[in-house]
Amino acid sequence: MASALGAQVAAASVPVGADGRLRGSSLKCNSNLNFRCKSWIGSTLAWENRTHQSRHLNKIFCMSVQQESKSKIGVQPVELENAKEPPLNLFKPKEPYTATIVSVERLVGPKAPGETCHIVIDHGGNVPYWEGQSYGVIPPGENPKKPGSPNTVRLYSIASTRYGDSFDGRTASLCVRRAVYYDPETGKEDPSKKGVCSNFLCDSKPGDKVQITAFISFGSSNASDRVTYRGPSGKIMLLPEDDPNATHIMIATGTGVAPFRGYLRRMFMEDVPTFKFGGLAWLFLGVANTDSLLYDEEFTNYLQQYPDNFRYDKALSREQQNKNGGKMYVQDKIEEYSDEIFKLLDGGAHIYFCGLKGMMPGIQDTLKRVAEQRGESWDQKLSQLKKNKQWHVEVY
Repeated sequence: MASALGAQVAAASVPVGADGRLRGSSLKCNSNLNFRCKSWIGSTLAWENRTHQSRHLNKIFCMSVQQESKSKIGVQPVELENAKEPPLNLFKPKEPYTATIVSVERLVGPKAPGETCHIVIDHGGNVPYWEGQSYGVIPPGENPKKPGSPNTVRLYSIASTRYGDSFDGRTASLCVRRAVYYDPETGKEDPSKKGVCSNFLCDSKPGDKVQITAFISFGSSNASDRVTYRGPSGKIMLLPEDDPNATHIMIATGTGVAPFRGYLRRMFMEDVPTFKFGGLAWLFLGVANTDSLLYDEEFTNYLQQYPDNFRYDKALSREQQNKNGGKMYVQDKIEEYSDEIFKLLDGGAHIYFCGLKGMMPGIQDTLKRVAEQRGESWDQKLSQLKKNKQWHVEVY
């Protein structure tokens, strides 16, 4: 399978030394970082240019996928852990930040339906974020519905931790499926109806500029070019870290795996001084076939290194069958492990859903059926899960 993350490079830590010093003297805010204070932006993350350039030339985001030991990778600047609140609306659509494309790599194999890319964006440390948040991207060109106006913002869940794939707080990664349209009568692709933003991102080259906005995540549009805002507080997909031994059940379809990749890198790959995960992370990923799996090498590596802390189940709709002989969808995998899932939820586990909005009806029906078989009311259980802030949904 062709994958950007099938690196053969040995694990290495980001060096901390003369080239990695923070310019703390230029801070104008207090020691508890406030992401709304823009005098902080670009100062604490102002690394030496030569270090920054060589780091990207080596494509460090590929590193550590096949670590032979449990040694984790050092991250900088650790001051990113100091903020008490997530960064919000630092760059709004009318005043976007101009970032730079570092790399665009195809994630899927030749037999995958469609193309999905891993896109690394250099924001220079000026557009910080937390795991579970989204970036807005403004594709170049004119809005066809509003002549003279720029294109509208498309939201994409961030697929990296706050330190980025180069572990230095300067980049963010997106997982983007190219949106194309096929005429149902001719069966041919209609370029006039292709997704504007997804195609712009997937066609980008290193060095290209991209305008980004920083929003707290209200929903995302990884696989399509629609923006759907969901969640009254906007913090629905932030990773709760008050209990490092908590259980996190993550259910994704396709590019909905993006925020979970960020969670898992934070849990298992990065050496974060203030967060030592000792709980259980359980990922369910639904895709069409083996060639469509996203970040499979990373997830498999965690499974080998942390068998007591990570579980990984795949639903391959075109290669597997459910118990009734039909296609295997993610809700079928959930039903397969429903007893364990319900027990974990009763014990306080968090459950997350991210992907196409069409995934939720089947999942909800499955959970309701299982609850009834257990003599429970699903409506009451769901209400309690939401009240306890255990239920996290982001669909698009």
